Amino acid sequence: MTLLIIFLCIAALVLLITLGKVNAFLAFLLVSLLTGLLLGIPFTDITNSVQKGVGDTMGSLAGVIVIGAMLGKLVAESGGAQKIASSLMKVFGTKYIQWALMITGFVIGIPLFYNVGFVLMVPLIFSVSYQYKLPAVYIGLPMLASLSVTHGFLPPHPAPAALVTQFHANMGLTLLYGICLAIPAIIIAGPIFAQTLKNISSTPLQTFKPKAIPADKLPGLFNSLFASLLPVALLITTAVIPFLFPQSSQLKTLAVFFGDPLIVMLIALIVATYTLGLRTNMSMTQIMAVYGDAVKDIAMILLIISGAGAFKQVLTDSGVSNSIAATLQHQPIPPLVMAWVIAATIRLCIGSATIAGLTAAGIVAPMLQQSHVDPNLMVLSVGAGSLFFSHVNDGGFWLFKEYFNLSIKDTLRSWSVMETIVAVVGLIGVLLLNMII
Repeated sequence: MTLLIIFLCIAALVLLITLGKVNAFLAFLLVSLLTGLLLGIPFTDITNSVQKGVGDTMGSLAGVIVIGAMLGKLVAESGGAQKIASSLMKVFGTKYIQWALMITGFVIGIPLFYNVGFVLMVPLIFSVSYQYKLPAVYIGLPMLASLSVTHGFLPPHPAPAALVTQFHANMGLTLLYGICLAIPAIIIAGPIFAQTLKNISSTPLQTFKPKAIPADKLPGLFNSLFASLLPVALLITTAVIPFLFPQSSQLKTLAVFFGDPLIVMLIALIVATYTLGLRTNMSMTQIMAVYGDAVKDIAMILLIISGAGAFKQVLTDSGVSNSIAATLQHQPIPPLVMAWVIAATIRLCIGSATIAGLTAAGIVAPMLQQSHVDPNLMVLSVGAGSLFFSHVNDGGFWLFKEYFNLSIKDTLRSWSVMETIVAVVGLIGVLLLNMII
């Protein structure tokens, strides 16, 4: 009955947005309230769940997305994105540009949180798309596949790192096995799958459409890369410091503060304001106008993601994830496959990959002790399952849809299928590794 209620509520959400033409944020609020009632949450608690979901989601994402949009807009307006795009094309050519973006996404995705990497890299995708008249989804999906895989498979991302602790796995081995699985998953879900998406028409957000600037007026390549990738460098540095200086509590404290995504993005924006703004003869008034335009363009994205957060919180507070997992736990399926199925099912119902992974971990932990399965592979199995079929109850789905300005149908056939391929290839890889090691 619980699964039926969730299915009907998700169907209602899709119908409101597609057939009813209701604003996605309002649709999320209406369906969240209805779902809470049907799943038995007390009247007095439903609005608290909605408010908590909106608040928690915006608290962790609003600053990062807003500052990321400002940085991306400045990189585009200054000509930095145009310079990076033209340099990539010179090195890789049009034929291999997908691979260039995919490799870039994998390298920066290891230290970056998914949402930070998304808002940082999307302007680069759009710049290449506009400048060389290439379909945005076709060239961009391989990079986003890289970011998604690193988010779900590889420590030190929050969910994999937490799973390593819960399963008493070895973080180094998990990372090594994860990279072995990540490479084929990214290639299949990225460049290979994207060949089927060339006909998807996408008009990306105008905020990232760069003005055509003469080559002699463009900023230098180093300056453009430095401003764009400074957040990556800062996050890598702050992640490594605690390992290099394990005895220094002060350095660890500083690393935690300066490694926070909001602080990292703010530092990067301040630096870019000078290097790509003031130093290129833009006035402060012009720079602030660029930032203001960037915020206007993403305001609705923020609201939609917050609505997805409200829906996720209602499902979480109803206890539906625990009841589903408990039901599946008693089925006669091999532990690694069972862990993947539990995580995938919770992901389908809740939307959040992190919640799906952590909830599944609590269920399969006793199973791990009884079955003597390699804990490193269990981490990866749960991580792969937690990425399965992102759809309308996942903030990442809406981030992709709204940035790329797609219909729900095209988002499902591109983004959702890509996530499913990543999850399935991940499970196959885990089972193959289990036969070898």
